[in-house]
Amino acid sequence: MAPSPTFAMWRRLAAKPGGKRAFSAAMCLRVPYFRTVVPSVRELRPGYCEVTAPKWWGVHNHIGTFHAIAACNLAEIAMGMLAEATVPDTHRWLPKGMTVEYLAKAETGLRAVAEVPEIPEFGDAGFELPVPVTITDAAGKPVVTATIAIWVTRKS
Repeated sequence: MAPSPTFAMWRRLAAKPGGKRAFSAAMCLRVPYFRTVVPSVRELRPGYCEVTAPKWWGVHNHIGTFHAIAACNLAEIAMGMLAEATVPDTHRWLPKGMTVEYLAKAETGLRAVAEVPEIPEFGDAGFELPVPVTITDAAGKPVVTATIAIWVTRKS
């Protein structure tokens, strides 16, 4: 099956000098609210995505840590890019719901990893795919976990 245009762009750019940065900028142009966390896609392949975001004043909450909803935005970026790399161009996906646990204060920049344990078969029937996301701080300590359910269907 053919990859999505997003994943095809990643494969064209990722190995080139500045390619990951160019991909991340293009992603933010396509989905403008992602840019609020200044994301950088570090690794992308079917079933896996790693994205980082710096701690800067634009993501601070009232106590100066990474705002919980900004962390949710980062989780959604990781899930969305994983979906783009995993779901073939013959299908579409839509977010259906998100459950989140805030485990600790996020006092540094963050790293979000979305990973599905097994890539499903993409047939004619629609199905729900839960995408687990773990967000860690600079020391590798988990600060947020999320599961984002996406609904996958064949394109009409």
